[in-house]
Amino acid sequence: MPFWVYILKCGDGSYYTGHTDNLDYRVAVHREGRIAGYTKSRHPVTLVFSEQFGTRLEALEMEQRIKGWSRAKKDAMMRGDWEDVSRLAKSKTQN
Repeated sequence: MPFWVYILKCGDGSYYTGHTDNLDYRVAVHREGRIAGYTKSRHPVTLVFSEQFGTRLEALEMEQRIKGWSRAKKDAMMRGDWEDVSRLAKSKTQN
């Protein structure tokens, strides 16, 4: 069974990162406001990124990693700009 890490862009411009084993359903319930929490009051929400993993643990670990990233680093990842992701990671460790 595949698992997914996903990022939603909220109506206020912020990002929400989560993981699931049913991406279509999970995005739908976020859009419908049926999930209490961060996205409920920040509609509309749009899926802007998803990546598939083989296990829940891998997806959860990636979710936690992404949640610790700056917005700039998340944007670079979603653009597929891994050079910028690396540069942003190095700039954080050099502070």
